[in-house]
Amino acid sequence: MINIYLDAMGGDNAPNCTVEGAIEALRADKELKITLAGDLKKIEPLLNDCDDVKERIALEHTSQVITNHDAPVMAVCQMKDSAVVKGMLSVRDKTADGFVSAGSTGAVLAGGMFRLGRIEGIDRPALAPLLPNGKDFFLLIDCGANVDCKPEYLRQFGIMGDAYMRCVRGIKQPRVGLINIGAEAEKGNALTKEAYPLMQDAPFHFVGNVEGRDITADVADVCVADGFSGNLILKFMEGVAGTLMGIIKKEMMSDTRGKLGGLVAKPAFRRVKKRMDYTEVGGAPLLGVKGAVVKAHGSSNGHAIACAIRQCTTMVRENVAGAIEAAIAPKAAE
Repeated sequence: MINIYLDAMGGDNAPNCTVEGAIEALRADKELKITLAGDLKKIEPLLNDCDDVKERIALEHTSQVITNHDAPVMAVCQMKDSAVVKGMLSVRDKTADGFVSAGSTGAVLAGGMFRLGRIEGIDRPALAPLLPNGKDFFLLIDCGANVDCKPEYLRQFGIMGDAYMRCVRGIKQPRVGLINIGAEAEKGNALTKEAYPLMQDAPFHFVGNVEGRDITADVADVCVADGFSGNLILKFMEGVAGTLMGIIKKEMMSDTRGKLGGLVAKPAFRRVKKRMDYTEVGGAPLLGVKGAVVKAHGSSNGHAIACAIRQCTTMVRENVAGAIEAAIAPKAAE
C-alpha cells in the first residue's frame, strides 16, 4: 500500500478540488492511501460521498498555509504546522511515501531542499514537467527552480531526466538534449558552451544541442535548460496552446461553413485538446530530493490533482529517487 501525503489546502481551487482529486485517485488505485492535510473544518464536509474509499483516507489538521505571498525559505523554517513542512518531514521519516501539492512552488522547492533533503551528489533539485511533442511527451528540466545555473548543474539535470524517463516512461535509452540557440557545439552562451563537453561525458545518451524550433519535434526525450530559459519555454508553450485553441474556436464559429466543419471535426479537436492539456500529466516532479515529490499546477482541477497523485505513486513504485542516486553516485564518489 502506497501512502501519499496531499497538501489539501494548496492551489487556487483548494480544498474542493484537492479532495475531489484524492477521491478520484483512490477509486482508480486500490493500493493507494492518502493523507489529507489542512483545515479539517473545511475538508471533512467534502468527504460525505466517498464511503467506498473513506477507510483509505487519513486526516491531519494543519493550522498554517504557506501562500505565494510568503517568503518560501522563511516560511518553511517558521511555519512548521503547514502541510508542506509536515508532508516533507513525513516523506523523510518514511511515514509517507510521496508528497503532492498545488500550492506555493517556492515553498515546495524550499521544503524539498531543507526538510526532505537532497540526494548526495545533486547540487540543485529541479522541476521537470512533461510536455507534448506531437508523438508523446518530453521532459523539460529545469523549468524554474534554478534561474542561475552552473554547467555542472545542467549535467546533473540530464542525469535526473534520464533516470525519470527510464523509470516512469519506460524509455530504455532516453535522448538527452541541451537547449541552445544553434545545433553546433560551439554555439550558445558561456553556460551552454561549458556544459556541452560535460554532457558528452555524462552517463546518458546525449544528442547534442536542441534549437527552440525543434523542442517539440521529437528530437529529444529530455530537454535540459537553466531554470530561466526553461520557465520561459514552459510559459510560452502554455500560452501558445491556449491562444491556438482560442483562434480555432473563433474561426470555426465565424460563419455557417465553419460551424458545420467544426461539428464534423469536433471529436478530433477534442482529442487534440486532451493531448495538449496539462491536467492529463498532473504536475512537475521535483527531482533530486530524497523522495517522490510532485508540484501540481496552481490552477489544477480535481482531475489534474488525481493525475498528479498517480504520477507520484509511479515515482514511488519505480523508485525514481533511487535510480537518480545510483546514476549520480560514481561522480559523487570522485
